[in-house]
Amino acid sequence: MTTNGIIQIALYIVVLLVLVKPLGGYMAMVYEGKAFWPNRVLAPVERLIYRLLGIRPDDEMTWKTYAVAVLAFKFAFFFLLYLILRLQGILPLNPQKFAGVPPDLAFNTAVSFLTNTNWQSYGGESTMSYLTQMMGLSVQNFVSAAQGMAVLVALIRGFTRRSASTIGNFWADLTRTTLYILLPLSLILAVVLVSQGVVQNFSHFKNVPLLQKITYDSPKVDADGKAVTGADGKPVTEHAKASVQTLPLGPAASQVAIKQLGTNGGGFFNVNSAHPFENPTPLSNFLEMLSILLIPAALCYTFGKMVGDRRQGWALLAVMLVIFIPLLLFCYSFEQAGNPLLTEAGVNQTASDLQPGGNMEGKELRFGIANSALWATATTAASNGSVNAMHDSFSPLGGLVPMVLIQLGEIIFGGVGSGLYGMLAFAMVAVFVSGLMVGRTPEYLGKKIEAFEMKMVAIVILVPAACVLLGTAVASVTNAGVAGISNPGPHGFSQILYAFSSAGNNNGSAFAGLSANTPFYNTLLGVCMLFGRFWVMVPIIAIAGSLASKKYVTPSVGTLPTHTPLFVFFLAGIIIIVGALTFLPGLALGPIAEHLTLYK
Repeated sequence: MTTNGIIQIALYIVVLLVLVKPLGGYMAMVYEGKAFWPNRVLAPVERLIYRLLGIRPDDEMTWKTYAVAVLAFKFAFFFLLYLILRLQGILPLNPQKFAGVPPDLAFNTAVSFLTNTNWQSYGGESTMSYLTQMMGLSVQNFVSAAQGMAVLVALIRGFTRRSASTIGNFWADLTRTTLYILLPLSLILAVVLVSQGVVQNFSHFKNVPLLQKITYDSPKVDADGKAVTGADGKPVTEHAKASVQTLPLGPAASQVAIKQLGTNGGGFFNVNSAHPFENPTPLSNFLEMLSILLIPAALCYTFGKMVGDRRQGWALLAVMLVIFIPLLLFCYSFEQAGNPLLTEAGVNQTASDLQPGGNMEGKELRFGIANSALWATATTAASNGSVNAMHDSFSPLGGLVPMVLIQLGEIIFGGVGSGLYGMLAFAMVAVFVSGLMVGRTPEYLGKKIEAFEMKMVAIVILVPAACVLLGTAVASVTNAGVAGISNPGPHGFSQILYAFSSAGNNNGSAFAGLSANTPFYNTLLGVCMLFGRFWVMVPIIAIAGSLASKKYVTPSVGTLPTHTPLFVFFLAGIIIIVGALTFLPGLALGPIAEHLTLYK
């Protein structure tokens, strides 16, 4: 590791922590309905939305009604997005005349953006029209993020209410999240990104002549535009020459802003934030990375303020940092060390030399190793999934870190809303285990954690893990699954494991070497995304309803304090143990086995 790299990482963490309290306090005022300065401008707009949609924001819902509203809204938007994708070829704002998206890819993409996963089996600049990017994908970036935050607020109300039968109004929570939080922040960030050179227009793609012609291998396609595969199932390529480069354009800045702030991650262009039109400068890189963790981190303070004990929020943020920072430094150290096979005499001349400059394969020279490792760690910790470097090119143990962070269940910061309610589920496990140790009913924030809550928490933890492991197993033993692997051996298995970890835990990033745009992967990954999202969200809403109906229990000398360093490390240990027990065998077959092959 270098001094410069450590300074950049430290600066990032300091700036992030400085912004936690002001943004977290602002969001608490939004959800508590307190009067503050944005009301002068936005309150009339909020009331207009309610009148147009027939919403009565003061009519509160039971947890079952709240869950039905969430699911109905989700699936209504699924069908709308699916239709936009399928009918893209006849809709306006399609200057490149892209055809409608094939059924399996349309299903996968609609589910992906519906669930805030934003897994992309397509290249944005070669598949999606401007209308699809804006009206379909960007809209989903807002509402899917807002839904996660709404469910979190419902869970917080479960802790704060006493003997109540309701947990709030979903439509009001959704509207306020979008109007008061996501839209203003996205507008500010989009304007700043445009100032840095991120494109925002409706222009046709531009063709510019190359100074020197190039020859390359291009995937062969049939008359329908589908990739041709050989007898071994691998894509067939053919030699091609290029003398002109096409520069893709479009309304990118507006989508990039919400993809980062909403922990969505879907790239306007195929290579995501490694593309210079999405992420052109060191400043844009820093701001986009900051945006990934900004709302998830600030929501910890929002939680503490809303439950009336800020120490609880700081404790949960501390748990996230206790796990995040060591994994970040672990990833950075292995990427900076490089490949030990390239230290052999005759390669770098002297066997004692490290790989010059570290492992720069798949990374942008504009950002370097430190910023690539930081982005990879942040995006997988936050259930974001955007990338500024290719994770497939990371060293085995450097690539293990993003995979582990995803597999922990999108809780180390996690998605906006979903990360914190996942962390709260683990906190309930921690107090339950501690209660078993001392032989008393566990309590968290004045509410007894009983059998119903633990059953729901078990679903929250086990369903995503089952999606990951079962999906990986099916893909690893079927011809259609193995055909997508671009590398043999442990790395090929890592590509499959990473893909299903990403889908099952709503991340969206990938080991890009996997050819996933096939009916097999589009369908199976789409199913994993559906189960991985809704079998977490609905149990959390059920927990909110159960907690809201309970009376407050006054803490006693036997109550475990949940704001102390002891609880911070206890909860971090619970998270790591559950993750290790679940995924260590798979990691041993993939990145760990690949790492051992480097030391023959």
